Amino acid sequence: MKIAFTTSDNTHVNAHFGWAKIIDVYEISDKGYSFLETLHFEGDLKQDGNEDKVTPKLDALNDCKIVYVSAIGGTAAAKLIKKGVTPVKAKSDDEKIAEILAKLVETLKGNPPPWLRKALLEKPKSFEEEIDEEASV
Repeated sequence: MKIAFTTSDNTHVNAHFGWAKIIDVYEISDKGYSFLETLHFEGDLKQDGNEDKVTPKLDALNDCKIVYVSAIGGTAAAKLIKKGVTPVKAKSDDEKIAEILAKLVETLKGNPPPWLRKALLEKPKSFEEEIDEEASV
C-alpha cells in the first residue's frame, strides 16, 4: 500500500497539505517499507481560498491509501476521503516520517485499528459504481 507524507525537509511531517511543496511517497507492508518518490508542487500554494491548488495533489495521491499532514483544511480532507485517501494529522511538526513508518509496519503485523483496516480495504468507487448503487436504492 502507498502512504504519503507532507514535508518540507523529507524527514518530518511538517507541512500543511494545501501549502506543501513536497510530498514523499512510500510503499509499506507488514514486511517493511521503501521510499518510492518525492512529488514536487509549485506556485502560490499559500493563497487561501484557492481550491485549485489542491487539485494536482489530489490527482498525484490517487493511488495512496493514507496521507500524513501537519494540518489540512476541511474541503481538502473531504476531497481526499472521497478519492479513498485517508488524511491523518501528525502529532507534531517534529514527528519523523521514519518513526511513523516503523510503527505502521509493526501495526500491520498485528491487529490494525479500525481506521487503518478501513483505509486498507477502501477502494474509491468509480462513477459507474456510484450510479449503479444509487439506482438500486
